[in-house]
Amino acid sequence: MAAVVSAEAQFHVLAVDDSLIDRKLIERLLKTSSFNVTAVDSGSKALELLGLVRDRNGGGSSIHSSVSPLHQEIEVNMIITDYCMPEMTGYDLLRKIKESESLKDIPVVIMSSENVPSRINRCLEEGAEEFLLKPVKLSDVNKLKPFICRGKAKEMEQSQQSYERTRTKSF
Repeated sequence: MAAVVSAEAQFHVLAVDDSLIDRKLIERLLKTSSFNVTAVDSGSKALELLGLVRDRNGGGSSIHSSVSPLHQEIEVNMIITDYCMPEMTGYDLLRKIKESESLKDIPVVIMSSENVPSRINRCLEEGAEEFLLKPVKLSDVNKLKPFICRGKAKEMEQSQQSYERTRTKSF
């Protein structure tokens, strides 16, 4: 059992919610499930933390990789975000992540207190792994483990391929 807990503890989840109460709840649920958690209160802060920042000079719509004050060298294995947030919705954040070559394989889960089928379908069609209705429960968090493991396996596969390419070039 200890091996399972230590393996799960290596998984890092980025939680994004503008509501302090909801953010603390999801953070506590994830930590109860032995995940490392970083929590932020907006989509723009999430993008900065992930190394994607808005180009404020060119109209604000383009995104590019750059080192920002919030950017940290953390490995994120999954992103869980609220849908309804000011400035940037969870759907907008999902699209930015899926458009990024370096981040597109990170599983994204959307949460919302509103059960709107068209919204749910749109998020799933755009690449969300899951859509959870608030209040999120521990059983919901436990359903996410396969997505995190799949994202981690993809990441390890890409690292192996990169290593093999580098090794092949050096011969």
